[in-house]
Amino acid sequence: MTRMIFVSLPVADLPASIAFYSELGFTQNPQFSDDTSACMVWSDTIHAMLLTHAKWRTFTDRPLPPKGATGVMLSLSLDSREAVDAMNRAAVAQGGLADVNPVQDLGFMYGRDLADPDGHLWGAFWMDPAAMPAADRQH
Repeated sequence: MTRMIFVSLPVADLPASIAFYSELGFTQNPQFSDDTSACMVWSDTIHAMLLTHAKWRTFTDRPLPPKGATGVMLSLSLDSREAVDAMNRAAVAQGGLADVNPVQDLGFMYGRDLADPDGHLWGAFWMDPAAMPAADRQH
């Protein structure tokens, strides 16, 4: 079986979160979605499971993180700088925040971080490893 990752995220408004992630380029897998959760597919191996708070509580008794807290930031590679910019514009259009951290532009790598409406952080980045300076390739 192919190794995959399913990232579970508690969300306050499931329909709004589905619209948000759809606008970023995820597609919903109805086979693993219902009125309490939505499986949003980024690639064959990367999925985000959006869970209502009630559904989230069936997985763990740990408290939801307070608004503004960050426990993890997930990064998605994109095909171009333009795609990175487009993802950040889409985030804002759907109630998220763009550029929650300073934009990173190293020439060979370009990244902008965004937050979904629940404050979950995502890094959108493009990289051209062939253009990476030789000294940086050794790290």
